[in-house]
Amino acid sequence: MIIRSKAPLRLGLAGGGSDVSPYSDLYGGIVLNATINLYAYCTIEETFDGEITIRSYDSGCFETYPATAELEIDGKASLIKGVYNRIIRDFRLSTHGFRITTYNDAPAGSGLGTSSTMVVCILKAFVEWFRLPLGDYEISRLAYEIERLDLNLSGGKQDQYAAAFGGFNYMEFLRNDLVIVNPLKIKRWIVDELEASMVLFFTGASRSSAAIIDEQRKNTSSGNQAAIEAMHRIKQSAADMKLALINGDMNEFARILGSAWEDKKKMAGSITNPSIQKIFDVALAAGAKAGKVSGAGGGGFIMFVVDPARKQDVINALGRQEGYVMPFQFTDGGAHGWKIYDNDKNRK
Repeated sequence: MIIRSKAPLRLGLAGGGSDVSPYSDLYGGIVLNATINLYAYCTIEETFDGEITIRSYDSGCFETYPATAELEIDGKASLIKGVYNRIIRDFRLSTHGFRITTYNDAPAGSGLGTSSTMVVCILKAFVEWFRLPLGDYEISRLAYEIERLDLNLSGGKQDQYAAAFGGFNYMEFLRNDLVIVNPLKIKRWIVDELEASMVLFFTGASRSSAAIIDEQRKNTSSGNQAAIEAMHRIKQSAADMKLALINGDMNEFARILGSAWEDKKKMAGSITNPSIQKIFDVALAAGAKAGKVSGAGGGGFIMFVVDPARKQDVINALGRQEGYVMPFQFTDGGAHGWKIYDNDKNRK
């Protein structure tokens, strides 16, 4: 039997960072995000050789291990091993020989939530394989615990829920790790207008979000008032942008995006750099209304809002920079998995 799964990556439209502890614990967080047609993929193939073979194209790990109840977390394919260890332990499953293959449509450190989306994707494959009783909230919560607690990886909470639920979501992050996902039903013409009004540009530079997130957490914990006030405004931008989006007001959407980017830059010194600023300068000079780096910052993808009539001018200008424009569309569906029953009983 072969099990496959896929989970969508997301654009963090507004409020990103307010889902990170301790800010969300102290003040509550709000995030507006939307999934796009770029995905994380996982395939699990049952084998009968008593071994676990990992082929992780996203992390560059190609190793084989004995099918034990726990795989050592040694820096190689940590996301896969973290999910496997937790599933075997929590659900008291017997060990199986299998081959697992994972890859992403976007590079790690791109600001689209690749790591968290991959954890959700792998979890969804195991849920499908063993018919585990986990819904979207349970998968999201378990993915968060695996990343943040088991593997001690820095980050927030939004990415796991975005990948599991899919679509446009207005998320609330409250004390005691309570998360409320409010799916938004956006009219088709507004989604079309938003797609026509956005340019997604990859800077060509991936980055680790951990250092940026750790600095944001330190600013909150130490009571850095300027940083905290900036995060308050970033959180409010999610509520304001939701209203603009529902009304289809792209000018207001762009204004909020640009204002939130100015506040985001106050959260940590490495969120922007001269290379990123140059790309902003080029896009704005070509007609972009506003832009924001997706994710923690420091590199990865930048989203720009443009007048659709000027979109090609912005694309042409960015085409002369290092990096590339990534065509995309918004998508409704969240993570899903399926089985393929084949006749090869001796799969190696």
